[in-house]
Amino acid sequence: MDFQIAAFLAVDGIANGAIYVLIALGTVLIFSVTRVLFVPFGDIAAFSALTLAMIQLGRLPGTVLLLVLLASIALALELVSLARHRKWRAMPWAVLYYGILPTLPALAAWLLLGATLAVGWQMLLALALVLPIAPLLDRIAFRPLADASVLVLLIVSVAVHFAISGLALLFFGPEGFRTEPLTRAMFDIGGIPVGAQTVLMVAAAAAFSGLLYLYFETTISGKALRATASNRVGARIVGIRPGRTGTFAYLLASLLGGVSGLLIGPVTTLYYDSGFLIGLKAFVGAVMGGLTSYPLTALGAVVIGLLESYASFFSSQLKETLVFASLIPILIWRSVSSLQVEEEEEDIS
Repeated sequence: MDFQIAAFLAVDGIANGAIYVLIALGTVLIFSVTRVLFVPFGDIAAFSALTLAMIQLGRLPGTVLLLVLLASIALALELVSLARHRKWRAMPWAVLYYGILPTLPALAAWLLLGATLAVGWQMLLALALVLPIAPLLDRIAFRPLADASVLVLLIVSVAVHFAISGLALLFFGPEGFRTEPLTRAMFDIGGIPVGAQTVLMVAAAAAFSGLLYLYFETTISGKALRATASNRVGARIVGIRPGRTGTFAYLLASLLGGVSGLLIGPVTTLYYDSGFLIGLKAFVGAVMGGLTSYPLTALGAVVIGLLESYASFFSSQLKETLVFASLIPILIWRSVSSLQVEEEEEDIS
């Protein structure tokens, strides 16, 4: 391997890491607020790319049917819950939140079927179609078990992934899709060809990471999310509703997953089940950050992208093994460091 090949692999790794950054940040966001390891996160990224591809082909996206199904189930569960607690006045709001708002993008996609839209509008429509997915899944599968253990929530999350993966096969079909690139321009940086699409991926990851930091540091809703992540009981005491903040966390994470899908769609062919591996690799990066630190999570995701890129050069068959095997030393280090912290606390007491 000479310097030029190493540099080319580094560029490719950073581009992949930029995608993992967005998904890993969303994973940490959901886990810190709701204690749910959201396994279907990668599926949302894949659905975003598949939705955009079907819009560009002039076909009705399978996301429309998925969205209508999830909204119907969520609305039925919410209405039954409100009826049991005799909260009749809240029912119109439930219809608005779980029935009307989630299906508006589906209605727009149906009305605009076959219309010629600019790429920007196509991307906005695809993003609007995937945004409600995570909040609806939260209402259907996770909110009824909000007080369950992390292990139970993880088992449910895995079950949800397989459920929506099966629905994706039904609605999208088994064939793969690739979206049109936003730009085909190329740059020559030190003799290394770098596509403008790659630059856009890295820039988008950096921009959204920065916006996420500003959101948590400067806005009231961001501080409410941080408070809920730190202490759910304390947040409830001061008037913050963990259920509402959890829904907003899912919505924000859906945005990150949708954007990552739009960025990765032009550079790789995605299938209905492609999101699982993407989500798992991003999860490894999130574990590097301890599922708590956003800067360390972003750094870990970039490291995973670089590791995957260089591993594919030496052995494309073993690249997945090497990426997931990196979890072993990370977990050992985390275990040893946590034991040291516990021993120090015992000595102090």
